[in-house]
Amino acid sequence: MMGKMLTGFQKHKSVGLFVLRIAAGVIFVMHGYGKLFGDAPGMTAFTGMVDKLGFPMPGLFAYIAALTEFLGGIALILGVGVPVAATLIAGVMLVAFFGVKKASFPAGDVDFALLAIAISLVFMGPGRYTVMGMTKKEQE
Repeated sequence: MMGKMLTGFQKHKSVGLFVLRIAAGVIFVMHGYGKLFGDAPGMTAFTGMVDKLGFPMPGLFAYIAALTEFLGGIALILGVGVPVAATLIAGVMLVAFFGVKKASFPAGDVDFALLAIAISLVFMGPGRYTVMGMTKKEQE
């Protein structure tokens, strides 16, 4: 009985990946947007934080991280280039968890969870429900 139930759940793996991608994508778009265009924290404050981490050319690295979050989040939502986007996002989250939060809990809980989600998406891919998947169905 348990085996049948697990097999049934496997049929819905793409639904789970879709939900995971949308949730993570929205979070990353919001955070990237706040760094690039807003005041939460805004690019000046974010660049200062990157500088305190000891990165050379903190302005460049701050923009790379913010663009990775913003554009990577869009890619996750659309399901386009998910392994690449998730890999880049995982890199940003590694720095956030280990560099900023010093791998401490509970302060780093969210960073750790987003890192795990990104790594999972690297290995599992986008699933069936993507923009490309929708256009394929329309062409058939």
